[in-house]
Amino acid sequence: MKKIRIFAAIMENNVIKKPRLEWLDALRGFTMIMVVANHVAVMGFGEEWHHSSTIPFLVLFRMPLFFFVSGFLAYKASQVWNFYNLSVLVGKKLRVQIVPTLAFFFLVTAIFNKDFLGAVETNFHSAGKGGYWFTIALLYMFLIYYAFAYIESKIKWKSWIPITLLFLVSILFYETNYQPQYFSWAIGHKGAKSDLYYFLQDSSLVQVLLYFPFFLYGNIVHRYWDKAQRLMDSKWFFPIVVVIVILSTLDALKWHTLRRAWAIIPLTTARFGLLTIVFMYFRHYKDYFTKLSPIGASLQYIGRRTLDIYLIHYLFLPDLPSVGAFIKSYPHNFVVDVVLSVVLGVIIIGFSIITSNILRISPFFKKWLFGRS
Repeated sequence: MKKIRIFAAIMENNVIKKPRLEWLDALRGFTMIMVVANHVAVMGFGEEWHHSSTIPFLVLFRMPLFFFVSGFLAYKASQVWNFYNLSVLVGKKLRVQIVPTLAFFFLVTAIFNKDFLGAVETNFHSAGKGGYWFTIALLYMFLIYYAFAYIESKIKWKSWIPITLLFLVSILFYETNYQPQYFSWAIGHKGAKSDLYYFLQDSSLVQVLLYFPFFLYGNIVHRYWDKAQRLMDSKWFFPIVVVIVILSTLDALKWHTLRRAWAIIPLTTARFGLLTIVFMYFRHYKDYFTKLSPIGASLQYIGRRTLDIYLIHYLFLPDLPSVGAFIKSYPHNFVVDVVLSVVLGVIIIGFSIITSNILRISPFFKKWLFGRS
């Protein structure tokens, strides 16, 4: 009986791990390349939104896709939601997300700013946190999801309703960011800034409002994975998505046929649709993204080191405003724009991984800077 109780306790406190989806790791790697390439274009080349032929398009799905994958991986069907497991998960997330972010935030701020304290204060009062907003926003999302999953587990009847309601609520909050006539934190608001505005900026919670729906979308897809795969494999789903995405993206970036409150519809549709297309692409060609493929193995390696790369890559971003001036003088060169940003981005990722591997020699750095035991 004692052995049975011990075994039961072990099973209760541990989640049975399924084999990793190699193509999903490759997708994370691809998304990380897009993130670094965008930072190269914006921060390194000084490209401006209205002069670049790539930034407006890639930004539509780049970060939404990252949060989608995070939400997808957050769902674990075998997870036992008791108070002990909840506290362990929360404690681990706090350590993995906060300590590395603060360490590299202060390091990068000290290296690139003569007025260190002034730069810290400026970055603190910005939603972007000097580029380090992502881990903060992701931490909030995990904490919200863990609390939701814990409460949901206490409901005796299992249903799709709770997660759907949470998703709809997140869409409503997301919508407020694009209603400048009603909300002070919305993009384009011209009125006086409220205390709530400063709170959302200082805490980076405004980023949660912008991206939490995509996290939940990924979570829902994983929850109903069998049904989602049948839908993706159906005859008409992909063509319909492609047509809708083309029309929505054109309207969001070029046509602007809708005004005020309704303008958010094509933008939102384009974001959800584009990330769905990229997700379906990697799943459909999953045989090309295995460890047996050089491209698959490389993308998977990058995908498993996204935290390291994200934290370190700011140290290696170039300062080449002349490239941005060149692109401004010769706009509408999508291939040139992408190649310049992506090639340099991949090189920066390589330097980031080398730096990470050096730091990981120390078990202390490996644990506290990159969350690995």
